[in-house]
Amino acid sequence: MPVSRLDLPAGGDARVAGMAGGEFLTIGELARAAGLTAKTVRFWSDQGLLPPAGRTPAGYRLYDPGALARLGLIRALRDLGVGLAGVRKVLDREITIGEVAAVHAAALEVQVRALRLQQAVLRAVASRGITTAEEFQLMHKLANLSAAERRRMVTDFIDDTFAGIDVSPGFLTMMRGAMPDLPGEPTREQIEAWVELAELVQDPGFRASLRQTATAFARSRADVTAEPGAEASQAMAVFLRERAGAAAEAGIEPGSAQAGPIVDDLVAAYARHFGRADGPEFRAWLLRQLESGGDRRYERYWQLLAIINGWPAQPAVMPAAEWLAEALRRR
Repeated sequence: MPVSRLDLPAGGDARVAGMAGGEFLTIGELARAAGLTAKTVRFWSDQGLLPPAGRTPAGYRLYDPGALARLGLIRALRDLGVGLAGVRKVLDREITIGEVAAVHAAALEVQVRALRLQQAVLRAVASRGITTAEEFQLMHKLANLSAAERRRMVTDFIDDTFAGIDVSPGFLTMMRGAMPDLPGEPTREQIEAWVELAELVQDPGFRASLRQTATAFARSRADVTAEPGAEASQAMAVFLRERAGAAAEAGIEPGSAQAGPIVDDLVAAYARHFGRADGPEFRAWLLRQLESGGDRRYERYWQLLAIINGWPAQPAVMPAAEWLAEALRRR
């Protein structure tokens, strides 16, 4: 025969044999059946998530058999991180379990991305050997900038560096079209690359060097009859790397007789590239261009962008340009 709440002793100990029929359970018995602490069950009951079916004459709460299933749902939702307000809406059937799961899954995705970013930052800090609080705080700040803030930082760098200089429109289009775009789950290498890039574009020395190079190139535009496009310039860089880069890797000295034919081929290609004739005057002009563009940090800028954006890595061109410049000096 089911035990009613009036059959319970005043002490509140509801020692019932089971939960069949309409038998009641105290908080302690309900907690044990669910594998929870009485304190947790009492808290959820106080929050209105688990209302008692009644009370003993002494005031102890009693729960009907359906409370165990309700308690299991509460526990499952809370284990998944659903807030008390969300749990209450599910229990009151204001929203379905599927709806609250979808909302919570989206919120968790944001948290997971934030945690992965923090993990990448910490790994980057460890790999860079950062020892001061100032360095760590700066790295953390740079890594947590939004996409819009990252774009703004690089845009400000471009605007400040090239303001008032008559650079080719294609060059500025190329610079503005290549913005750092960290993925939602960046790797340690991408975090490190972004921090290095952020430090680079804020370096007054780099800005001044690049501005000086751009000014020199702007002046040189009057000396050429053809202004190569991006595709032609890329092809010229590949040819330079193939000839001068290969010579440097082979150990051919820039001033040696063996270097002569390589230099002649490259100068002839550059003359065609710029619509000029090869000769002493052009070679002196070409040397000035190579020397004015000799800051390796510019090439590093593009290497860092490639890492951040997941672009294919491109072989370095600067060693080849330096080899050709040295070869021209020795002739």
